[in-house]
Amino acid sequence: MIELRGVTFAHDGATPVLDDVDLTVEEGELLLVSGSTGSGKSTLLGVLSGLVPRFSGGTLTGDLLLDGVSILHRPPRERAATIGYVGQDPAAGFVTDTVEEELAYGMEQLGLPPATMRRRVEETLDLLGIADLRHRALRTLSGGQQQRVALGSVLTMHPRVLVLDEPTSALDPTAAEDVLATITRLVHDLGACVVLAEHRLERVVPFADRMALLAGDGRVRVGEPAELLRSSPVVPPLVELGRVLGWDPLPLTVRDARRQARSLGLGASSQQASAPCADAPGREPRSALTARGLTVQHGKRVVLREVDVALAAGRVTALMGRNGAGKSTLLWTLQGTRGRVAGELVVDGRDPARLDAAGRRALVGLLPQTAADLLYLETVGEECAAGGPRTREILDRLVPGIPDDRHPRDLSEGQRLALALALVLASDPPVVLLDEPTRGLDYAAKAALAGILRDLAGAGHAVLVATHDVEFTARVADDVVVLAEGEVVSAGDVRRVVAESPAFAPQVSKVFGPGWLRVEEVVAAARDRRGVV
Repeated sequence: MIELRGVTFAHDGATPVLDDVDLTVEEGELLLVSGSTGSGKSTLLGVLSGLVPRFSGGTLTGDLLLDGVSILHRPPRERAATIGYVGQDPAAGFVTDTVEEELAYGMEQLGLPPATMRRRVEETLDLLGIADLRHRALRTLSGGQQQRVALGSVLTMHPRVLVLDEPTSALDPTAAEDVLATITRLVHDLGACVVLAEHRLERVVPFADRMALLAGDGRVRVGEPAELLRSSPVVPPLVELGRVLGWDPLPLTVRDARRQARSLGLGASSQQASAPCADAPGREPRSALTARGLTVQHGKRVVLREVDVALAAGRVTALMGRNGAGKSTLLWTLQGTRGRVAGELVVDGRDPARLDAAGRRALVGLLPQTAADLLYLETVGEECAAGGPRTREILDRLVPGIPDDRHPRDLSEGQRLALALALVLASDPPVVLLDEPTRGLDYAAKAALAGILRDLAGAGHAVLVATHDVEFTARVADDVVVLAEGEVVSAGDVRRVVAESPAFAPQVSKVFGPGWLRVEEVVAAARDRRGVV
């Protein structure tokens, strides 16, 4: 249906991001695009949508065909009826004020009859589970809610080709499964063609027909997911486990892994959280931040209701919950910027809300969900210089090799996030708050971030990470706090909390049962018990 022929793209004077790429995606096929951070996934999707090179600059050669007809020089507005595109930043594509208006806007531009528009809006609201948001202003939605609305605004136009850049990155696990199930139905029932880029492969691999792996040198390898994942540098936990243990075939789903795991004879684990606490053994960790009875309202709507949170020095806490539960609001409230109508907040004997902006930043560092808001200088080098001597070191640890002369807006989403992260972490505040810090990061970058956060905890800092990434939580967290409808519904040790809810359990826990969190734990146990490795 859609075909790339000999496509090469490069920014002026730079090494090609895409180099002589040939790729065909058939009707009724879901193609998963994978690769390390900055390897060119978004560029490939931008070529399909027409955004590259029209809005990115650079030079594009080769051809793009739809049903055998070249559309390379057709502007994005003429492709919109056939090729629907949702980017990594959904809010950047919004053109109206409310959810219902945004869902209808694209159909209005296509001149569809009002009755058809009304029916499709209702269908899409139900399909994505956002009917209760229909009259909400877009600016009041959480990041995950905005992502679903952006996807819905494309689905209402019934495009034949869907191009999706990390469509589940801001979604909670249950919402992500629902969205992927919806996309799969479009593929199977309506014959839609879907090209989907995603870093959290554990979510998408079970749904993919084929996979395109970008190696970072401009080349693209295409094949069956199981075939490519045997040698891919970016693999989900179950595939990593299968590769280490020599399982054949490699497990791509929890069910596949369970069948092969029986031979290991591993039951539920009684392990305790292995991440060390900075305080001496047997002593209660020192509290770095204490919040009691926090209540926050947006207009008349109560967003947080009498929330109690205590962050201990030397520990990493994950903040989880469905989209719209109030996680981002809680982070901004703890940082002191968001006003509260009730409650107490103490950090190092002070209330951040009573300090000026510089005082708040020195006491509580915050990475916002829109990390690019922290970037305002002309080059990466200038940003690193402004952030202090450790900024470049942290950036290279997360995503190595970004040139100093690159403009931040020319970076990939993951690279921009890494740069903003480096700026926040380099300031070394006693309390660190991170809002979805793994969006756009590959597995290697997430492992590096986990190491940095463990180092911070080891140095006595308190870290709170709001995230939907259950695998990252399993790797880095000591404790977990779960929010629902603005209230704390669960809190405690990571192994206990994730075992309470299948939605927040990592893949290893789903395969081996409560107590197991990480691949290396299973490998070590297999080595000890069976001599497998």
